[in-house]
Amino acid sequence: MGLGGWEKPGEVKIDRQSIIILPYYLLFCYISQDIFNEARKEKLAKGVEKDMGKIELPTREQLQKFIQKTLKLGARQAKIISPRQVETGLWVRLKCQFGCDGYGSSLMCPPYTPRPEETRQVLDQYKKAILFESPTTNTKEIAAQMEREIFLAGFYKALGFGAGPCRLCTNCAFEKGCRHAEEARPAMEACGIDVFATARNHGFTIKVLKNYREPQHYFGLILIA
Repeated sequence: MGLGGWEKPGEVKIDRQSIIILPYYLLFCYISQDIFNEARKEKLAKGVEKDMGKIELPTREQLQKFIQKTLKLGARQAKIISPRQVETGLWVRLKCQFGCDGYGSSLMCPPYTPRPEETRQVLDQYKKAILFESPTTNTKEIAAQMEREIFLAGFYKALGFGAGPCRLCTNCAFEKGCRHAEEARPAMEACGIDVFATARNHGFTIKVLKNYREPQHYFGLILIA
């Protein structure tokens, strides 16, 4: 009779044994469904990882060409790095919010830019990147131009980051959208990247400046593939 027996149409009779078994049966169904969902998530994750492995990566010659073009555009130094070695931190966004007069001044600054945890997820979807240093504040210009160069070379995931607040407009359009979408790029720090740790970990010189007379160090990042 299973969990009960039919005496009359519309009437169910449940015996004592069925009442004892029922909670365990429901628990079994719940656990089975939970195991199934976890297995499905794991399968999907492996599928995404497998698909990422199929993405074409640039050759050594192509990477060298990208480095040379970055230097030609005005960078002082440029290196190929693993995006997984780019440091991010929740505290970085707080430094923008409390202490930087550029906070909220444009679509390229917090709170309009990706949060640190979102940036971390994006970085982990790449395998190659260029970290570069520029003696001037033209990092965003270099990043935008190299992003286009790399994109046209067939690496459609190319994405650039610069340094500092956006200076393209006196007043940001905000709701109307960016007036210079092809040129405007967020700063690394605006997206929660720890520029100091990232630069130092890759052999670049960077320190806290005590006054504006000290040499400036500006950094940019271009995610390739």
